[in-house]
Amino acid sequence: MEITKTGIARIIRDRRTIRDFNGEPMSRETVIELLNDAVWAPFHSAKEPWRFILFMGEGRKVFADAVINAFSKEESAEWIDWAIKTYLHLSQAHLLVVIKSDPRQKYFEDAFLAAGAMIQNLQLLAWERKVGVVWKTSDYTLMPKFLNAVGVKPGERVVGALHMGYFDESKIPRPKKRMPVNELLTIF
Repeated sequence: MEITKTGIARIIRDRRTIRDFNGEPMSRETVIELLNDAVWAPFHSAKEPWRFILFMGEGRKVFADAVINAFSKEESAEWIDWAIKTYLHLSQAHLLVVIKSDPRQKYFEDAFLAAGAMIQNLQLLAWERKVGVVWKTSDYTLMPKFLNAVGVKPGERVVGALHMGYFDESKIPRPKKRMPVNELLTIF
């Protein structure tokens, strides 16, 4: 029997990763409002473990150039046109979520997982407002040339590059099938 979902359960099930933005302008205030709610994710440290670097408007060129220049000309040649179209014209915001790279594994994992929970909050809040998000953990987020160009400090780690923008509802991807939980659950 299928149970009708409402509220947060519906948003969780309906949310999709959006890669195809329509280029409609988005305000900085929208991103800040989303972040002000998203940071209510749980964290274990005495203070919030994350910080943010936002690229909007002309700042999107800084982000696009940093990605493109992180790779050799040969490596970026095959996708440079796509990157320029996506990073400069269609996606309206690029948000880096950054944490300290603590050498103590437990503290690093606590911060990393808290940032992941915060990112999921952001994705759900964005979806509710018809803002699409794609959460990337691409190779460039580990490359020193990229990190220097975008203001990531020594001793910090990018948890995700979030690309955000409005989208056409006709282009929402179909949901991926999920395994039934009882096939993944061990009970003692």
